[in-house]
Amino acid sequence: MKNTAENDMINSLFEAILSLGSVEECVAFFKDICTDKEIEAIAQRLKVAKMLAEKRTYTEIVTETGASTATISRVNRTLNDSTYGLASVIVRITKQAEYSDLRPERS
Repeated sequence: MKNTAENDMINSLFEAILSLGSVEECVAFFKDICTDKEIEAIAQRLKVAKMLAEKRTYTEIVTETGASTATISRVNRTLNDSTYGLASVIVRITKQAEYSDLRPERS
């Protein structure tokens, strides 16, 4: 179990992320706080999770993302056995994508 100082530090990180107001701010923040490889690894896991939710095969996921089967298995376990944080985000972004086609074009 994490001590209070570690929990406070982690909570501060999440509060900072929640304060970001746009994709551009998120990009700037994560480029400042993470390495390119860390950002790529997180992005890859999110893509793997989306593809697993679409019932894509491991072979398709490996081919499209370059993720190892170990990473795919770990993401799959997370989707099935976690606190559903990742799964809830997948649902939200999938719905946004589905409904974005219904929004009128802005000029």
